[in-house]
Amino acid sequence: MATTADFRNGLIIKFKNDLYTVIEFQHVKPGKGGAFVRTMLKNLRSGKVLDNTFRSGETLDIVRVERRKYQYLYRDSEYLVCMDNGTYEQINVPASHIGDGINYLKENEEVEILFNGEEIISVDIPIFINLKVVSVEPGAKGDTVSNVTKPATLETGATVNVPLFVNEGELLKIDTRTGSYVERVKG
Repeated sequence: MATTADFRNGLIIKFKNDLYTVIEFQHVKPGKGGAFVRTMLKNLRSGKVLDNTFRSGETLDIVRVERRKYQYLYRDSEYLVCMDNGTYEQINVPASHIGDGINYLKENEEVEILFNGEEIISVDIPIFINLKVVSVEPGAKGDTVSNVTKPATLETGATVNVPLFVNEGELLKIDTRTGSYVERVKG
């Protein structure tokens, strides 16, 4: 059993019969009353974030998870087929474990899967992915002064708003957390 003194960012605990990761925490010692730890916890299954206060010294269950690198091969209905980079073993991962970032995931991309024993807890995809523009309307000359954007379809089928100067066939850096354009990639 661990206590609140063991808190650190990224720690995974069992709380309210579910798994949570500690996003941030703060030890508070008020002038009157007992000390406590104010935390921000993220549910690993649903992704919801909640604020919770623990008494200082309260015992908790820390969960040991294993992170393994896999290669995303292809999508099979509501599952993603991924291959272990070391053993070449293939597993099916529910697409719901990835969330909206799945729209930007292309084949042969490396992902990191968190396991609690043999149970898949979550899948972490790269924060930034380079994707090719498949189709986009040409921008009008002279419209580059304002911050105007236009929709562009990427190689994965996702649509992203991009600046007017982006053309078809260019490689773009996309933020998978927000689904937004970051910059053009040279090369």
